Amino acid sequence: MSTVSTPEYVFRLKDGLLGLQMLFIAFGALVLVPLLTGLDPNVALFTAGLGTLVFQIITKGKVPVFLASSFAFIPAIMFGVQTWGIPATLSGLAAAGLVYVVLGGLIRWQGPQFLERVLPPIVYAPVIMVIGLILAPVAVNMALGKTGDGAVQLVGENLALFISLVSLSTTVLVSLLGKGLFRLVPIMFGIIAGYVLSLLYGLVDFTPVREAPWLALPNFVLPEWNWQAVLFIVPIAIAPAIEHFGDVLAISSLTGKNYIKDPGIHRTMIGDGLATSLASFLGGPPNTTYSEVTGGVALTKAFNPAIMTWAAIAAIILAFVGKLGVLLQTIPVPVMGGIMVLLFGAIMVVGLNTLVRAKEDLMEPRNLIIISIIVVFGMGGMAFHAGEFALKGIGLAAVVGIFLNLVLPERRV
Repeated sequence: MSTVSTPEYVFRLKDGLLGLQMLFIAFGALVLVPLLTGLDPNVALFTAGLGTLVFQIITKGKVPVFLASSFAFIPAIMFGVQTWGIPATLSGLAAAGLVYVVLGGLIRWQGPQFLERVLPPIVYAPVIMVIGLILAPVAVNMALGKTGDGAVQLVGENLALFISLVSLSTTVLVSLLGKGLFRLVPIMFGIIAGYVLSLLYGLVDFTPVREAPWLALPNFVLPEWNWQAVLFIVPIAIAPAIEHFGDVLAISSLTGKNYIKDPGIHRTMIGDGLATSLASFLGGPPNTTYSEVTGGVALTKAFNPAIMTWAAIAAIILAFVGKLGVLLQTIPVPVMGGIMVLLFGAIMVVGLNTLVRAKEDLMEPRNLIIISIIVVFGMGGMAFHAGEFALKGIGLAAVVGIFLNLVLPERRV
């Protein structure tokens, strides 16, 4: 019997190597988010593995996806860590996971079309664009050897620019010219190329790696309630929740199984949300379904969801390798900056492509109004204050977009 026709959960030891391969595909992006936001990469590995296992339990082991660090929350985490600190930011991320759970409940009650009515592409696509664009200055600052806010020069500007361009160019070339599995891990190759170059210029200090233990408990951090962080971050969950719907459709098309009906998009949404909240309660970044791993599934034709169990177990085991996390933290700023230039631009293009595929008339007054206000509010730093309450940036853009979509009249025929 062919693998294609029976992508049901079968736990086999021989699938362990395929599981390691899937983790390898996800690894570069998985650890990139905590490295950019100040979270612990070992915790991110642990919560990615644990979140994937939770997802499999909720979805009855039927969907072959791997959950790991979400790029959509990067700007919110960066702002939150700088403004309120990591524990407070984690409370907002935990609450964002509950948004998925609520959406899952509403979908089960109203049906999958509920999302299309309340959150059409004309709302969530520009929000995704803002997520990518708002990070552009951070990427450029780091590519030039500065801290993300541009306040401190960490590496000489000319050298930093050279290293960042090598990282960026390598990522681009592997993405365009790579074959097979190599094409699925361009970020990892970009980091390796920049890291090797940084070694040659003496920018890497291995002292912390030598001093770190081989085995160590990940640096778990508990959240601390902060309603400002919650109100700021929760609206951002809207965009990745919609992306989740698209990811499930993609893997359904790939395997020939209708996961929207069985186990149901409400179950996959709830599983994703619980995985995100659980990760946040331990100090990890929010989880999301990984399109890179879906690409790996397409390439290998390995549709057995148990392969993701092996990937999850491998991630959890690696989380306890103390030297690994410290080694990842030695990656110089310009290397990360070069990767971020492409990464954040790619997020913006995802939003733009969503608008194109929706085939909406963007110059139609209603659409033009919604998109314009979302982008300008998000990019311009618009903020609403009421005492200590503040809603700004991406969160404000998302809330305003939903509100306008609900209250503005449809075009008269």
